[in-house]
Amino acid sequence: MTISHLFLWLTATIWGFAFVAQSVGMESLGPYSFNAARFTLAALSMLPLAYLFERHRKADIGLTIKAGAIAGLILFSGATLQQIGLLYTTAANAGFITTMYMLIVPIAGLFLKHTIERHTWLGIVLAVVGLYTLTVGPNLSIQKGDAIELAGAFFWAGHVLVVGYYSRKVPIISFSIVQLVIVAVFSWILALITEQPTWQNIQQSWLPLVYAGIASSAIAYSLQTLGQKNVAPSSAALILSTEAVFAAIGGWLLMDEYLSMRELMGCGLIFVGMIISQWPRQNKPTASLAQ
Repeated sequence: MTISHLFLWLTATIWGFAFVAQSVGMESLGPYSFNAARFTLAALSMLPLAYLFERHRKADIGLTIKAGAIAGLILFSGATLQQIGLLYTTAANAGFITTMYMLIVPIAGLFLKHTIERHTWLGIVLAVVGLYTLTVGPNLSIQKGDAIELAGAFFWAGHVLVVGYYSRKVPIISFSIVQLVIVAVFSWILALITEQPTWQNIQQSWLPLVYAGIASSAIAYSLQTLGQKNVAPSSAALILSTEAVFAAIGGWLLMDEYLSMRELMGCGLIFVGMIISQWPRQNKPTASLAQ
């Protein structure tokens, strides 16, 4: 294992345990208030990175703001649904359902005339069966929290596509800061209208906020960037998909969350589906023209 692979494993671990922080943080704060404080911290924690890596880079400020605003609105929708969903479901369920976005992305790519390989289709089928096993109960009912998390997964998929489109056109750290500010602003508006958070509430949730706002943004983002420099995209995606497993481990260790045999089976199928869909494929060697 190289240091780059280690960075990606650390990123997946941080992101997985962030689901626990998000759940615990809502013991004192509502979902909008938690996200407002979290994304404010996240934006502030990214400023030093922008100064270190992008202060000398020339960029189209207008395009950066436009791209960040579009991505920010999508991120706000996904983050809001994820946070609300955690009120009604476990960290493990939230983690595995959220990572379904990795399978929604290639399906959405069909509308952009992208092709889907056979192994990806197999992974999608297994993950859908796993999702059904995990979330659908008697009489074809689905738990409220799981349904909300699934709706959020579509926004996470949209966010991946938007980031992929703009990532080569704008400075990525400045772009990230803009989108984080957008999420923070809209979250503060909803929090002040519907929840009326107090400084005391924020202080009581300081540890989950610091973890979710700084560790899972500035620190994890830096580790992800460093890791992906020397790791193939498919391998990186495979490692990062394990955040769902770490979410389940975190819920078990820190919140005494337990999964039934049916839920474990559903999580397992989703995870296997993600592995199959993301597994690196070696291109067939081409015959040499020199004989």
